Amino acid sequence: MKKLTVLLWMMAISAASAQTYEVGLFGGGANAIGDVGRTTFISPNGPAFGGIFKWNKSKRYAWRASLIHGSFTMDDAKSDQFARQQRGYVVENNVLEASAGLEVNFVEYNLHKLGPAFTPYLYTGVTYFRYGYHYFDTGQFRDINQKDGAFAIPMTVGAKSRLNQFIIIGAEIGARYTFTDNLDGSNPEGSNFEQFRFGNIFSDDWYVFSGITVTYTFGRKPCQDCFE
Repeated sequence: MKKLTVLLWMMAISAASAQTYEVGLFGGGANAIGDVGRTTFISPNGPAFGGIFKWNKSKRYAWRASLIHGSFTMDDAKSDQFARQQRGYVVENNVLEASAGLEVNFVEYNLHKLGPAFTPYLYTGVTYFRYGYHYFDTGQFRDINQKDGAFAIPMTVGAKSRLNQFIIIGAEIGARYTFTDNLDGSNPEGSNFEQFRFGNIFSDDWYVFSGITVTYTFGRKPCQDCFE
């Protein structure tokens, strides 16, 4: 029994050492697309920052989790649509999201070998976020200091490169298709708010994070395996 316990411990340690983990920071900008403001998908106008963790299971994919906060402004005056420019609505909002899913590398990305490593990648999964609940009343923006929550589907494309044995830097653009139409205050839920709805109530809103990631790697293989 004692020998079996020792063997199981050795197998667990060996399996753990074969994995590579990353932990680090995300920083960049945020913007949103809805019934107010610009409809350009990549147009950051507020800050976004947070933390990120990755579990590299193989050269081709990694499990990933992140917690990111972003703020943005939706301004009709900056829209290319004349009707919105004339209306003149302005919305300020922010989101705090928790996301988990799968990051897939375009090429083999081996962090267990010495030398440079580079690959483009895609990420998707499930996101839950909290945002400010707002509405417009006779053209005036109403902030009632209330939060609401919704799910979203992240669709991220990026590229990453290892700078040295421990540091990886990346750049990515991630659009989130949300399951709410009220990031812009155009479709507040509840029968008491029906009179305040406007725009296309059958089209949900998007928000986008664009930025840089810097992660620190640990848990790599023993040195004798680095040259395989």
